[in-house]
Amino acid sequence: MMKDSTRLTFPAFFSNTLSQFSQRDAMALVGEKPLTYAEVNDRIQALIRFLEQLGVVPGDKVAILSSNQPNWGITYFAITFMGAVVVPLLPEFLPAEIEMLLDHSETKIVFASEHLIPKVEKVTTKYLWSVVKIEDFSLLKPEKLSPVFNVNNHPEKTYNVEEDDLAAIIYTSGTTGKPKGVMLTHRNICFVAVDGHKIQYINETDRFLSILPLSHTYENTLGLILPMYRGACIYYLTKPPTPSILLPALLKVRPTTMLTVPLIMEKIYRSKILPAFTENITMRLLYKIPPMRKLLHRIAGKKLMETFGGELTFFGIGGAKVNKTVERFLIEAKFPYAVGYGLTECAPLLAGFNPQHPRLQSTGPACEGLELKIHHSDKRTGEGEIWAKGPSIMKGYYKEPELTREIINAEGWLRTGDLGVFDDKGNLFIKGRAKSMIVRSNGENIYPEDIESVINNFHHVSESLVVEQKGKLIALVHFNTEEIELRYQYLKSEVSNYVDQKIEELLAELQEYVNSRVNKYQQVQMVIAQPDPFQKTATQKIKRFLYT
Repeated sequence: MMKDSTRLTFPAFFSNTLSQFSQRDAMALVGEKPLTYAEVNDRIQALIRFLEQLGVVPGDKVAILSSNQPNWGITYFAITFMGAVVVPLLPEFLPAEIEMLLDHSETKIVFASEHLIPKVEKVTTKYLWSVVKIEDFSLLKPEKLSPVFNVNNHPEKTYNVEEDDLAAIIYTSGTTGKPKGVMLTHRNICFVAVDGHKIQYINETDRFLSILPLSHTYENTLGLILPMYRGACIYYLTKPPTPSILLPALLKVRPTTMLTVPLIMEKIYRSKILPAFTENITMRLLYKIPPMRKLLHRIAGKKLMETFGGELTFFGIGGAKVNKTVERFLIEAKFPYAVGYGLTECAPLLAGFNPQHPRLQSTGPACEGLELKIHHSDKRTGEGEIWAKGPSIMKGYYKEPELTREIINAEGWLRTGDLGVFDDKGNLFIKGRAKSMIVRSNGENIYPEDIESVINNFHHVSESLVVEQKGKLIALVHFNTEEIELRYQYLKSEVSNYVDQKIEELLAELQEYVNSRVNKYQQVQMVIAQPDPFQKTATQKIKRFLYT
């Protein structure tokens, strides 16, 4: 266990882990032999020397544009251990966005994975010196520089990193538009890693399977810093987590810990679990009986555990609210899921519960050492904006002092922009984003997420978005056309446009379905088919600003 005197910095965390677990497995690609913590340390120290040779000094900005792999974490640690500032970039950023962010952050070096190098090849900012291929740390630009990475090298200088030193600038790809550079210190991130361990005990025998981008603070803090802090091992996929890649990996790694977003489990539930309970009349009738439903869910839960390798103890879900029907299944299936709530600006965790204490539709209580309150709560409902205060709150937005003052007041309270309410046991319930809340002409507050949750339970719906247009509630719905084709393939020979025809029928059926399950203020006046999937953030939240 880390001593209380250990400073909240990455080098201090790693030094403590190295002293206890130097020969324990640290990180690997699935199917490959893991590097030990001692081997990871050798690479970190050699990379610090390489950065010194490239002219990097404390305070300089160094970006990572890469898929998940052991060298991602090694690069992240080397940058921050020497007091430089890491700028993790989301792989899905467009070349123009990347150039803008590299210029804004004044990044001097970019570490890019091979398939993403074309996104930075033509970047020309006055700050950028070099591009390094992250797989082997070979220098790609400019060619005239001579440094070569050598795993036997050691830094020439020593570095003293303080808790309040800037560690990372993380550019959000949020649901509301323009990316902002969130400045997080060593203390911000390390504090959250310690709190994560308090929620779920992690030790050197745990195996993490990482499937979310490390450039997002959720996976970064809880999927990299936390396991490093506790001496656990992290495995990375060689390709995006499609079923054909993920399922074999689960059986190879047999992870004890995973971090995901709601969309992943919701897809599993709707494509694999629910169809088994609704395939025939007898099963549908049995499924409507609560005791039978719970029994069926328990059986399905055991099979789901086997699919995930059979040794899972923590399946963390964050980034967005979990669908109520799906969460009820997880509880009744006794699947070891957990829910957390937070923001990039809070590094990110603010509240959470572990698998032993699930609370339907709640995010659990505030994390230890943090204060959460409901600002200007509604006297009738208790709902209001969630404000947060504590050691995980960011330094501010990079080069945006006015924006920083808008979100963090003089007393240090951060306005989350989320609306919520506490129950009498201190559990937090998220109602929705303040910016997405719809206020009707009669003064009634409508949370579109509540209506979307109902819509998404309708058969063949992949995802949905509820917006207000000219005073009317409109539901934009994306259907799973492959499911519809399979379900109604007997019509294919008779009707050439059978999918379009079925979608038109489903739209009318869906409107009736939704309006019979919501109150009169939440009823939708129109349902429109969205032909393409909605554009999403790294945590698979729909970018609402593009559709409202």
